[in-house]
Amino acid sequence: MIKNILAATVVLGGTAVVSAGPAPLGVDESATVNPETGIRLPEGFKATVFADEVGFVRHIVKADNGWLYGALMRPKNRMGLVAMRDTDGDGDADETLYFGNKLRGTGIGIYDGYLYFGTDVSIMRWKLPEEGGIPTEKPELIAHGFIEKRQHAAKSFALDGKGNLFVNVGAPSNACMEKARTKGSPGMNPCPILEDFGGIWRFSATEQNQHQKDAEKYATGVRNAVALDWNPHADGLYLAQHGRDQLAEFFPEHFTVEESAELPAEEFHRVDRGSDIGWPYSYYDHLQGKRMKMPEYGGDGTTESDIGQMPLAGFPGHWAPNDLLFMTSSKAPEPYKHGAFIAFHGSWNRAPMPQQGYRVAFVPMDVAGKVTGKWVTFADGFAGTQEIRSPRDAKHRPMGLAEDQDGSLYISSLMSGGRVWKVSYEAN
Repeated sequence: MIKNILAATVVLGGTAVVSAGPAPLGVDESATVNPETGIRLPEGFKATVFADEVGFVRHIVKADNGWLYGALMRPKNRMGLVAMRDTDGDGDADETLYFGNKLRGTGIGIYDGYLYFGTDVSIMRWKLPEEGGIPTEKPELIAHGFIEKRQHAAKSFALDGKGNLFVNVGAPSNACMEKARTKGSPGMNPCPILEDFGGIWRFSATEQNQHQKDAEKYATGVRNAVALDWNPHADGLYLAQHGRDQLAEFFPEHFTVEESAELPAEEFHRVDRGSDIGWPYSYYDHLQGKRMKMPEYGGDGTTESDIGQMPLAGFPGHWAPNDLLFMTSSKAPEPYKHGAFIAFHGSWNRAPMPQQGYRVAFVPMDVAGKVTGKWVTFADGFAGTQEIRSPRDAKHRPMGLAEDQDGSLYISSLMSGGRVWKVSYEAN
């Protein structure tokens, strides 16, 4: 089975619909990367390097009092969280503090005066001082009982502002094979991994010492959704998930290496209570615009599946969406007010083709949460000018997203010692 990859790229942005209101601008691919910031943005936007060499920053969140908080993948100065503040308004952080002794994690968020943080096995929170800075009290344990695994262990989460906490519990698996990542091994049916993994669990955001086994399994069929956020405009949970790997390696009779680099799509979904995204039984093929049966379950690249839901948008494979943000500031530029920013971290499984991703995309949406047009690249240039054969070749890899009250966007990277950019609309 050989599909025309070049001809099919016209549908990479998902189903085309008539846009309501002004269309968002993407980057001008003929423009050069800004030498001071190392990234490229649409016309009308500017960037500063807000913080540099601050550690391997994963997700970030901005407090109303001006402090930006970041979760660290590896402790710096033995601490797992960083707090940054720009005291003189020049766009650069001039105060940086660390806390969270010997912790490490990914998820971070703020609700009702508390800073929430996700390690690989727990969600905890600190009471934030009113004046900002780092917490002085001991953290409270909110959720625990997650089974420790090395693969897809990050506990990203979303807060709905109404007392609910939604936690991603990634599946420690590629496609729920009987023998993990082994050619010829069939998929298990039913997939036992879905009992404790591969979904979104809902907890109370305020109750302490909640165990996963007592929480509600809000959605299933999610391989791994490091990128998730509550959309306050549409009052719903949205996510972007990582698709499976190694299609051509395990099924060369069905997929070429070129197809395996593009497939399956990275999927962007609204997730309502009881949703089944489809993993491991199906995947979304953005080149055909169809939900397909996974080859471990009898698929051949042409057979459609009736398991799982169709995404709102599909992105090229192995771009690795690692954060999602809906801006709420009234000062955000009009075309970007209700849509979704998605940070793509880049992955490894496009080999032997060059790796891709390493950008922030924007999906235009209306206030009801419906996609109104094709996605665009909002920021790129992070990886550098060299050809990327391995993620290690990338200079920077977009990871976390946060917004400021003035409508600015923060973007974090965990490469090159860790960096955070601040992106502002010049009209603001």
